[in-house]
Amino acid sequence: MKKIIITNNKYVYEKYKDYFEIFFDESFSYLDVLEYVRDRIHEGHKLLTHPLSCSVKPNETIYKTIMISDKQEALDFDSLKLIEESIATAKKFMANKPTPNWPERILDDFRVIDLSLIENVIDKLKYF
Repeated sequence: MKKIIITNNKYVYEKYKDYFEIFFDESFSYLDVLEYVRDRIHEGHKLLTHPLSCSVKPNETIYKTIMISDKQEALDFDSLKLIEESIATAKKFMANKPTPNWPERILDDFRVIDLSLIENVIDKLKYF
């Protein structure tokens, strides 16, 4: 099964662009990434990583990386339910407290955290 990475994190893109199919858009917000993944799930892709992995809340960081499968034959309803719930959760957090306008050094820390999360998945599951 082919794996596809969806990210708005340039560190993830730079590290994995030669190994995986990647959709990278640095202008995407956290919510944009979730919604893009939802649209791919409607096309038949399946979630391979949890959309809300880690203890960093959706309103604390702007970076998000999610891995999905190649297009499948049928809609995966478990993936659809999980991404819809994740979008609702992210919106709830963002409505309660918007993401701060972080300085670059903090944004860099969030990029590193996001990269570390996907590295752990890739290493643990031996995706390459």
